[in-house]
Amino acid sequence: MTRDAFEALERLAGGLGTAILASMVLSLWILVAAACLVGVGLLMIPPMLALTRAVADRERGRLNRWGFEVVTPYLQQDTATGWTARMRAARRDPATFRDLRWVAAHATLGLVLGVVAVLMPTMTLRDASLPLWWGLLPPENQITSYDLPLTTYPAVLAAALAAVVVQVIAVVLASRMARLQALPGVRLLRPHPSIDLSRQVARLTATRAGALQAHAAELRRIERALHDGAQNRLVAVVVTVAVAKRALAREAASTGLALDGPRAALDEAQGAAEQAVAELRGVVRSILPPILEDRGLSGALSALAAGSAVPCALAADDLGQLPLSVETTAYFVVAEALTNVAKHSGARKALVEVRRDGGLLRVVVSDDGRGGASEAGGTGLDGIRRRVEAHDGIITLTSPLGGPTTIEVELPCGS
Repeated sequence: MTRDAFEALERLAGGLGTAILASMVLSLWILVAAACLVGVGLLMIPPMLALTRAVADRERGRLNRWGFEVVTPYLQQDTATGWTARMRAARRDPATFRDLRWVAAHATLGLVLGVVAVLMPTMTLRDASLPLWWGLLPPENQITSYDLPLTTYPAVLAAALAAVVVQVIAVVLASRMARLQALPGVRLLRPHPSIDLSRQVARLTATRAGALQAHAAELRRIERALHDGAQNRLVAVVVTVAVAKRALAREAASTGLALDGPRAALDEAQGAAEQAVAELRGVVRSILPPILEDRGLSGALSALAAGSAVPCALAADDLGQLPLSVETTAYFVVAEALTNVAKHSGARKALVEVRRDGGLLRVVVSDDGRGGASEAGGTGLDGIRRRVEAHDGIITLTSPLGGPTTIEVELPCGS
């Protein structure tokens, strides 16, 4: 408790410093307001706004040091030139009026709490020690720190005891006093809730876009490493085993030995290596289809439509330049949807439509199958939704019993 009390006293003393500055600014505002009645003070408003912001920023720094995370809320810095432009910018910024409200609150409540917190220990020490030197004071000075007269020694003892009790109460309440002193700054010096939310949304959107682009670049690096490295080495192993088998066959023919054991081992090694190559190629294609880089999204979708087990038509407009992560998501949406059509729909034909509408890429996959598709059916639709929502996209599934089934996806892709 003692440590918390000292910390609270430190916070209150720091708040007293900014409260004194706020009271000075408030006094200046009163003078400027009075001068505005005759028109002279109007020219002083922009400098006063700058001074108010400086004092408010000082309080923000103090609050941040104590862990309140009060960020600078101003929509723009003081880049406007001219009295009219600066006044218009200040009027548009909600932080301007919130700063003025904070000045009024901190110059009164904050100042009172800071003064009480700083003077209380000194007053307590004086009153608690009164029994030691009260009799040495002249009669007119025999009073407490609160200007209460002391005429008898029992009254002096009572005053000393009361001072100790008041100080104990102040120690208990110190943390609450510090929080109360900081409350106007925490509420008013932060960005307005609507501005703060829009900044967070913009920051999260930009961060997610950057993360998706970095993820796509990393997938491309992994795909190239697997394709050019591990896959080629496995192919070399297959070739080496095949050469070893032929050498073993020639050795068996020249020596007349059966060598069935070594031949079986080489056959097993070759089969395992060939299976590993096939699986690795599947992994590479699932990570980032090479056809996307070779032929673009339209060419990759054409290959998907041509290779579909169900006859599929493709209608794709000129899509222009798209982010790789968006292309990859659109490709996998169509690939998974066509796989579902072949496995579950019983359809006779399918249609894939892809078009770009401003900053949106629209992908529609439809079929004339039996319908009744749902995400709970284990058809991979949940995976499609997760991929789409990672891009802030929207997926709409329409699949009544009896069909048809339509999956429509909208992916933001920039303007």
